[in-house]
Amino acid sequence: MQARSALFDLYGDHLRPRGGRAPVAALVKLLAPLGIAPPAVRTAVSRMVRQGWLDPTRLASGPGYGITPKAARRLDEAASRIYRTARTGWDGRFDLIVLDAPSNRRERQRLATTLRFLGYGTLDEQTWVATRAAEDADVVLTEGGVRYERFTAAHAGGTPGAVAMVRRAWDLAEIGRAYEEFVAEQRPLLATVTARSGDEEAYAARFRLVHAWRTFLFKDPQLPPALLPERWPGTSAASFFDRHAARLRPAADRYVEQCLDLGSRPVRQKGR
Repeated sequence: MQARSALFDLYGDHLRPRGGRAPVAALVKLLAPLGIAPPAVRTAVSRMVRQGWLDPTRLASGPGYGITPKAARRLDEAASRIYRTARTGWDGRFDLIVLDAPSNRRERQRLATTLRFLGYGTLDEQTWVATRAAEDADVVLTEGGVRYERFTAAHAGGTPGAVAMVRRAWDLAEIGRAYEEFVAEQRPLLATVTARSGDEEAYAARFRLVHAWRTFLFKDPQLPPALLPERWPGTSAASFFDRHAARLRPAADRYVEQCLDLGSRPVRQKGR
């Protein structure tokens, strides 16, 4: 687990509901159970500040970091998809983006990753499609200096035509297998965490569960049921995730509060 990715998870799942700010000491303590060393945390924080995701802030207990408005939008979008609180209906229309792809290969890859996160699939290198319009798409493309055109359209072939286009834009068989592998990998790990487990152990298990589930933000656009195959593996995987995320939440919350409390205490100097 990379420190930068873990920080996104930490702020999105635990710190955003608590004001989106935390002292450095608490960040270090909260990522320690995941095997992330303090120098890696501090390096990742500095990188996220340069990228505009975090801002340094002075807390009562000392230096800390809070999320920027840009990060708040991204984290809220992610949370709505992780816990599926966003609208799920579909009006039969697609959002189409036709862009002039950047000539730089690294920039193309970065843009593709961002568009996939926002729920878009690719019909070709220049044409991207989604079943819902992402609010951040215009911002991302404009900030990246990418020239593009955007359309709203319904498929002339009705639902059969829409299904065929979806199969072209996304490999649903591969996504389905990924959901099955997720459950198979997580089930034995979560079975070891019971009511007798400590809060730190429950927190770490839940953190890894959410971290693994978060990867589907880049894989699965959460298509409407009318466009999905029957007995879609994502449905049972979502139920599995919801059940265990809720089961481990109380203990995880207790551990987070404990770390935030410890991180806010002033450090005693030697000899005092």
